[in-house]
Amino acid sequence: MLRDKNLIPLSHQHQRALALCVRIDRANPIAEADLEVWQQEVNQLFEEEIEHHFLAEEDVIFRAAETFPELLPLVQELKSDHRQLREAFSLARSRRLSADNLASFAQRLSIHIRKEERNLFERMQGLLSSEQLAGLGKDLKSALKDAVKICALPAAATKLRPKRDSGD
Repeated sequence: MLRDKNLIPLSHQHQRALALCVRIDRANPIAEADLEVWQQEVNQLFEEEIEHHFLAEEDVIFRAAETFPELLPLVQELKSDHRQLREAFSLARSRRLSADNLASFAQRLSIHIRKEERNLFERMQGLLSSEQLAGLGKDLKSALKDAVKICALPAAATKLRPKRDSGD
């Protein structure tokens, strides 16, 4: 299903976070010497965008989804994901995220984003009227107003690497 225009700001943020996940996956195993710069980038993304993104989802999207009993279990699962991901972001902020934890963080974040895109957003688009979706869009615009709208370039150590042949 085509993404409703009112949810696109969240989907764009999801794309940027997924790009980070792909770069982490391709860099795995993360060299100890590069761990600091990876954690710095993860923390920067959280402070500039994801922190606002999570709050917007919790205050606007999840609240609207909770009005549908069939979405309650999914919303509870996504809220739990947010708590776990915030813990990982906190570890990155304090530079206590190990290379193994960084890889599992990227995998967890990627799975979470795909649940929101493929399950929550798709189902909400089928349940909400166009007027309700427009109301969500207006509320999201307000909730995301403090998110930084820049395209940060990765550091040399965190640039996208060619995909490794898994047959080695």
